[in-house]
Amino acid sequence: MTGDLSIRPYQRPDAAVLSALYESAVRQLGARDYSGAQIEAWTSLAPSPDDLDGRMSDGRLRLVAVADDIAGFMDLEPDGHIDLLYVAPAAAGSGVARTLLETAEALARLSGAVRLYAEASETARPVFERLGYSVVGRRDFEVAGVAIHNWAVEKLL
Repeated sequence: MTGDLSIRPYQRPDAAVLSALYESAVRQLGARDYSGAQIEAWTSLAPSPDDLDGRMSDGRLRLVAVADDIAGFMDLEPDGHIDLLYVAPAAAGSGVARTLLETAEALARLSGAVRLYAEASETARPVFERLGYSVVGRRDFEVAGVAIHNWAVEKLL
């Protein structure tokens, strides 16, 4: 990714790219912190393009980061829940997640939100913490019979 980064709202034709980006981010970036079995379980949750598009009917805001190509995306639900935050492996470490989160935070403040919160993977947790999110606790659960965990994080605005 070499182009200038911009953030724009989701467009319906983005759905297929975002679905593929989700899976590649889990496989390549998540593999730093999770076992092969955990990665397979996690990718089983990858939303299809139709599912991603259908989720937009609940009032969420989906932001798309674009450099030369789509570099990442995030979903912010009306109650301040960050449902999805994924960065293309080629863009990892370049500030895409930070820019998406900072943009969402500014928009949430404008809408009167007082808190943002998420379930951050082991991989994403440091990004959230650098931006002032507090770790509320570890969440242990199973996906397709495989034990996995993430972290409840929040930030008061």
